[in-house]
Amino acid sequence: MALSDSVNAQEVYLLPLTDQGAPQVPKGYIYLPPPSDPPYIVRFAIEGTSSICREGSLWVNLPARGERFQRNHFREYKLRPNFNQTLKIDIPVFLAGAFAYYTSFTPPPNFSTAESPIPIPTRTATYYIDVSPKLTLQGSPLPLDALSIFSTVTKFMGEYPKDWERHLQGISGRGYNMIHFTPLMEKGRSKSPYSIYDQLKFESLCFPNGESDVVSLINNMETEHGLLGLTDVVWNHTASNSHWLELHPEAGYNIDTAPWLESALELEDALLEFGMKLQSHGLPTSLGSAEDLNRLMEGVKKHVIPKLSLWEYYVINVDRDAQAAVEAWSKGNVKFPPGGFKGSGVGGLEGIKDWSTKQMADFLLENGFFGASELGPRFHRRIDPQIAAALLTVIYGHKNSADGSSDLRAALRRMTNILNEMNVSFYQEFDSDVVVTLQQISDRIKYLRLDEHGPKLGEINSKNPLVELYFTRLPLNTTTKKHRSTSLALVNNGWIWAADAMKDHAGPGSRAYLRREVIVWSDCVKLRYGKSPQDNPFLWDFMTRYTRLMAKFFVGFRIDNCHSTPLVVAEYLLDQAREIRPDLAVFAELFTGSEQMDYVFVERLGISALIREAMQAWSTGEMSRLVHMHGGRPIGSFEVDEVYGNEKTHDPARSTNGINGLSQPRIERIHKIKQSPVHALFMDCTHDNKPPAQRRDARDTLPNSTLVNMCACATGSVMGYDEIYPRHVDVVQETRLYSSTYSDQTKKNLEHESGTGGIGGIKKLLNQSHIMMGKDGYNETHIHHDGEYVTVHRVHPKSRKGFYAIAHTAFPGCGNDSRGLAPVHLTGTKAKKIGSWMLQVDADEDTKNLVLADMRFLKGLPSIVSDLHGIELYTNDDETVIKIPKKFPPGSIALFETWIPSAENSDGLDKFVTSDASEAFGELSLIDLNFVLFRCEPEERDSSGGSDGVYSIPNHGPLMYAGLQGWWSVLKDVIRNNDLGHPICNHLRDGQWALDYVAARLERMSKREGRPSAHKAAQWFVERFRAIRKLPNFLLPRYFALVIQTAYQASWMRSLELMSNNIQHGQQFLQSLAMVSVQQMGYSKSASLIPSKVVPSLAAGLPHFSCSWARCWGRDVFISLRGLFLGTGRFEEAKQHILAFASVLKHGMIPNLLSDGKLPRYNSRDSIWFFLQSIQDYVNMVPNGNTLLKERISRRFLPYDDTYFEFDDHRAFSCESTVEEIIQESLQRHATGLSFIEANAGPGLDMQMKPEGFQIDVKVDWSTGLIFGGNQFNCGTWMDKMGESEKAGSKGIPGTPRDGAAIEITGLLYSTLVWVAQLHDDGSYENGVVTAAGGQKISFQGWASRIRDNFERCYYIPLDPKEDDQYDINPTIVNRRGIYKDLYKSGKEYEDYQLRANFPIAMTVAPQLFNPEKALGALELADSVLRGPTGMATLDPSDLNYRPYYNNSEDSNDFATSKGRNYHQGPEWLWPTGFFLRALLKFDLMRRETKEGRTEAFQQVTKRLEGCKKAIQESPWAGLTELTNKNGDFCADSSPTQAWSAGCLIDLFYDAQMLSIE
Repeated sequence: MALSDSVNAQEVYLLPLTDQGAPQVPKGYIYLPPPSDPPYIVRFAIEGTSSICREGSLWVNLPARGERFQRNHFREYKLRPNFNQTLKIDIPVFLAGAFAYYTSFTPPPNFSTAESPIPIPTRTATYYIDVSPKLTLQGSPLPLDALSIFSTVTKFMGEYPKDWERHLQGISGRGYNMIHFTPLMEKGRSKSPYSIYDQLKFESLCFPNGESDVVSLINNMETEHGLLGLTDVVWNHTASNSHWLELHPEAGYNIDTAPWLESALELEDALLEFGMKLQSHGLPTSLGSAEDLNRLMEGVKKHVIPKLSLWEYYVINVDRDAQAAVEAWSKGNVKFPPGGFKGSGVGGLEGIKDWSTKQMADFLLENGFFGASELGPRFHRRIDPQIAAALLTVIYGHKNSADGSSDLRAALRRMTNILNEMNVSFYQEFDSDVVVTLQQISDRIKYLRLDEHGPKLGEINSKNPLVELYFTRLPLNTTTKKHRSTSLALVNNGWIWAADAMKDHAGPGSRAYLRREVIVWSDCVKLRYGKSPQDNPFLWDFMTRYTRLMAKFFVGFRIDNCHSTPLVVAEYLLDQAREIRPDLAVFAELFTGSEQMDYVFVERLGISALIREAMQAWSTGEMSRLVHMHGGRPIGSFEVDEVYGNEKTHDPARSTNGINGLSQPRIERIHKIKQSPVHALFMDCTHDNKPPAQRRDARDTLPNSTLVNMCACATGSVMGYDEIYPRHVDVVQETRLYSSTYSDQTKKNLEHESGTGGIGGIKKLLNQSHIMMGKDGYNETHIHHDGEYVTVHRVHPKSRKGFYAIAHTAFPGCGNDSRGLAPVHLTGTKAKKIGSWMLQVDADEDTKNLVLADMRFLKGLPSIVSDLHGIELYTNDDETVIKIPKKFPPGSIALFETWIPSAENSDGLDKFVTSDASEAFGELSLIDLNFVLFRCEPEERDSSGGSDGVYSIPNHGPLMYAGLQGWWSVLKDVIRNNDLGHPICNHLRDGQWALDYVAARLERMSKREGRPSAHKAAQWFVERFRAIRKLPNFLLPRYFALVIQTAYQASWMRSLELMSNNIQHGQQFLQSLAMVSVQQMGYSKSASLIPSKVVPSLAAGLPHFSCSWARCWGRDVFISLRGLFLGTGRFEEAKQHILAFASVLKHGMIPNLLSDGKLPRYNSRDSIWFFLQSIQDYVNMVPNGNTLLKERISRRFLPYDDTYFEFDDHRAFSCESTVEEIIQESLQRHATGLSFIEANAGPGLDMQMKPEGFQIDVKVDWSTGLIFGGNQFNCGTWMDKMGESEKAGSKGIPGTPRDGAAIEITGLLYSTLVWVAQLHDDGSYENGVVTAAGGQKISFQGWASRIRDNFERCYYIPLDPKEDDQYDINPTIVNRRGIYKDLYKSGKEYEDYQLRANFPIAMTVAPQLFNPEKALGALELADSVLRGPTGMATLDPSDLNYRPYYNNSEDSNDFATSKGRNYHQGPEWLWPTGFFLRALLKFDLMRRETKEGRTEAFQQVTKRLEGCKKAIQESPWAGLTELTNKNGDFCADSSPTQAWSAGCLIDLFYDAQMLSIE
């Protein structure tokens, strides 16, 4: 199924949550499309045992079908822990709005074997999901990005309905589809539309019949004119003369409701009084100069500030509080602070007597002080007398009576001194505020009365007082007399530069009114809501009725002064509005000064778009930046949705919850939710802005509007812009009415034409183009800035049709510059001119004054829009060239229609290139997929005889793989970040070499390597690339990525189909691990499992261990086999590797280096035991797995014979054995003992080894049953680094010989013995005994019992030295206790006692050997000491040999590290992590008795996988590295993807599946 074929698919928006329940979306902002029918789904994806899953629940307030939204009504979805899977909770979306979710859970404690405190249930923060409203106009959907909004100030509209009808016709005729009305309610005395007198009554001058007129207006707008209605809602303030304030002064901030404002009111009263007495002080009442202002301010400092004694609002009343403290002390009324006198030093309480006065003052400030953070009445700050009395008690002792007046006087003096010290900082605080207050008063007076750009108010009098009114004084009348006088002065609203949007500037923590920092609106009283309706019932109810009334009529709100509207209020009122109109569009201006804060408002309120203003641009460059910000995605952007799994049928039974009846199996189209910018409503001009004629050049009206309308967002304009009004229309002071050429035209439909009276004719064309592009999804743009020119090309991402605009801006000083624009080259694109025009405006001062002189109407400047001729278009096969004429002055635009002939059916192209992939890749085997997806450079060279390699991208470098993973590792981030500047994109634009490579490679595979199953895949690529080759080069990155992404996903899904159910339905991390089995398992011409022919084999790691002798290692294969093959259901591959290595058994061992079976090398003592464990795992895990025991194998060497001969010798493969016989021979040879020199020993075999190292000795100590082997000159376990440096003297001396009885070998041996003993008892295994060297018969059970009986004694180092006599230890060598030895009786005794990460291997395969309590203690220690972010340290950091940084190329004199001898002496290896976590889970579960406890055990493991999950996700190799340096630091010499690193973690998931949480 193609991406475009999903019309009937279930749309799913995937929302993964982090371990802590946060959304895995950058910046956390989630913006979803409008509700659909059928509803799309939000799918919460939660890792099955993440931290939030213990007693966890997801809570969402998205309502179910038919339910009304209630913000505080959250539905609960229980999280049912499942370690192997991702929990999926599907929530259908039925409504638009702002919705919330959070999770509650009991957090897992830190891992500990000790008794842990019971965790306290908690919850995450609240997160938000915004769903866009679904707007319709005349029955058709209208996306937000297709809105073209026209803003009007209603008081200038004239008489209703006559004048309004004319204007509506003119607005509609210009192609707008929504009108923004400033508030339509009764205005206050200032006549500002934003100063509302009565929120429940429409303006009677406009609407004499009230609501019925508004009903008629809205119906007429929508049906006759195609216009939706948008209005302002004003929640922050009301008109200062609103009648209801007299009834409810508690609705505002007054001295009763906000006592902290008392000082601000007192200051303002004094300033107003002083302003009326200026003459009496010899000061001017009219300011003519800065000197006058300075004199006036000196008067304020002299006559106002001192008389107010404002410092009393800041300081403690020393006499009052000192007396109260002494009185409390004298009466024994003492209270010690909660923490006592902590921190008093070694001297205890006695030391307090020596404290300085400052220390005592600080103590009281911290422990016994009230009123620190806010102002209040005078002397509201005070100390707690009882706490102060406690301090006096420490100093003077107890005073139980009034006797001893001298003591009382001393105490009073001491306390007075302390309080005076406390007041020092308060006086400083006061002094600082006075400086700010005086500066603010001065600055504001200067602006109002002196500045050129200010209003120059003139004489200071009662009409224009000295300072603006911060308080409205309610009149005294019969209504207000019922209230306290202190409630009748209400604070006015306003704004503050760079204010904290989350802080109430009239609240208790603010001094903005005292410091005179508010730029006040004296006609508006600020409303005081509190935090909930209970705090102010009348106000919340009144404004709710107002809001619901607005929602009844209007499809959209513009929230006035949104940034200082309390969020809780806006949330509540919008909820009320959406109850009336669910698909309410919400717009707002936000002046938070912070993008992060913008997101807070947007996500919590569900704001549809933020208003952005083109007139804020101060230059062409800045205008270009704004257009770029709002223009959409770059042309040629990658597929917007990261869609995957679109061919998968969803099975609700495999999800945690099937919700709301949407549980039928269905085809799904899954979108991963991506980071979304805050959407914009981009206005060419708002009613708050100065128009181009005032701010720029009047001619910029046309290019400015053109650039705005080319943006991929909602756009808008204001009445007077198209008409070219000369000056900003003051919404408060202006009284004239609108006039417009377009309102007076006789024809209802305005033509697209040049003309006089403004730009309306062209604006209609621009609006229609914008609306069409918004509806159809033209969301890709290219913006180019060249001098005073800006060009914008906006296209449809599928059809590739578009519009191209050239705009010559007209900023101040541009003159008549007609400097040309360089010819425009549109590659691969055809263009047709729609038109080109220039705007000329008569904007000289005389004309402006004449226009402004009209006392009745607002008029535009004389203007004419003229056609511009002379634009030339040259078209050839691969481009169009546009050349503008010399006459293209500022204020000119040109508009073109564009298309790409080669993409005329591009919508079908998208469908085609993403189609039929499942079928094309559906016959591939996993071995085929190894070729299709992977193959590193050495593998590719090996398979092609050296002719082919991986692809190299110029300025980037070679890919990791020749297959699709190589491309995808680069492209996934390029697509996610839409990084069109990445070298791969530049390379694709330069040529089609990458397409040739991908297609040719698969064609070669299908022919040269004889794999007909690959033919379909190869042909699929050929056909898709043929379809996109003809596209313009700038589109190649997009379509190449789309093809690769489609093929990669199909290959990935095909791979999973061929694996077991636990992988198919497991979490993504498990699937990524499983794909490593595909990555590492394939053909290599230079390496095979058998010498007679090439068969697929498992690489140890890539690229280091990919070919020839280095590819297939016995130890690596069988450490990896359980996870990569058995755990993924690849049973046949597992069997073939077991049989291949069984065939080369010799000395009772399998080779570590297989070398096709031609030159096997038998130098690893542990490989045989991992091999036998793998056979056991196969028998136990594979259906009918015990049949393997009877499989017959041809033997490379003769049974029980150490004779070496070449692979082509007649004796080779002349004998057969069963697997059972192979097992028996292995056990018997070890029981008898081994002693041999490696075949072909010498420099030809190993140039680093000393002669002694080739000697292999293995024996059993029958007193303990333990197997011993090795010597100090070889390294027969996985820690097999041989010293190589002659310079350091380490050549031939292993870094980690690990001779003796290695603990993991002991565990593996025991596991094998117990298993074969059980097989024998069950009759599935013939032999039950081995024969020791002395002829003694030893049963398997008896051998195992000897090991079990001695294991703890031999290996454990007790925590308590008193128990040493119970164990075989040398206390003088012990470095760390509570651990298991790494070795027993090695050649260097101290090496026995080293803490390494090998003991968990034994714990995992042979848990019966361990005391559970001691085992868990050792694991806890390893967790804190050895575990790194991804791997396990190979040596205890406290060990003197610890060297955690591996550098194989180092050739120094350092014996420990030269030539990488420290390979296993501290670096952190990843494969032991799997065994460690398996052991941790196994032994932790042993102590867990409750479901919650068992869940915690799984959670502890999940937390420890975080680093590996991140690593595999970020690795370009799509695997887990071999090792890291200390703390997960990158190791350059590590193989970047290693088989066992992934395989051992798949083992963990398999174990978890067996160890149920229940």
